Amino acid sequence: MLIPHRTPDAEETMLPPDYQRILAAVRQAAGPVMARQVGDALTIDVSVRSKLEPLRGKLVRLVDRGWLRKLPDGRFTTRL
Repeated sequence: MLIPHRTPDAEETMLPPDYQRILAAVRQAAGPVMARQVGDALTIDVSVRSKLEPLRGKLVRLVDRGWLRKLPDGRFTTRL
């Protein structure tokens, strides 16, 4: 699954549906969020590490492609 790099003309609709939901959950948060909070918002059982780690990987992939920012304390937020 290819996650495109964010460019000025890139639309969120270019992202796969799972990534669109993750991006929406981070955007709807009152501030920077941890992966566990995103999982809660998406109704993922975050008490199970095998469910939380793939979500964290997707968040990091969104950071790598420029869709999100990761703060030094490990929280995620939308790009400014």
